[in-house]
Amino acid sequence: MIKHFETLAELAACVGQEVAVTDWFTVEQAHIDQFAQATGDHQWIHVDPERAKAGPFGDPIAHGYLTLSMLAGHLGGVVQVREVRMGVNYGLNKVRFMAPVPVGSRLRARVTLLDAQPLEGGMQLAWRSTIEREGADKPVCVAEPLARYYV
Repeated sequence: MIKHFETLAELAACVGQEVAVTDWFTVEQAHIDQFAQATGDHQWIHVDPERAKAGPFGDPIAHGYLTLSMLAGHLGGVVQVREVRMGVNYGLNKVRFMAPVPVGSRLRARVTLLDAQPLEGGMQLAWRSTIEREGADKPVCVAEPLARYYV
């Protein structure tokens, strides 16, 4: 469900709070194969299901960077600010891949606003996105993306 804010100031008041939780998303082999094709990373643990069955994870796993790349869609899909005309990714402060993502995993992100700093024409926001795998006891990825929003 999308969390709507009228202004950046209204969103900035949420620093320190979990702002949103995404819907579950199932990672299919087709996603992994498309990511491999786009990036040129064809390591067998990702794209060779037969070989991966005998590997350390028992099945193919998603690329860590595939999991990370989902953050752009997660954030834009759950937080919207009406006064903002444009938002851009600015980078990451920290990223950790803490557990594998086997094919068929259902993932969701918990999004917390860590910081909000004014900048000319808008605001820079620092987030923490904790990507959970359904049924797992620890997150698969924790990242701190930075985004700049312009009014």
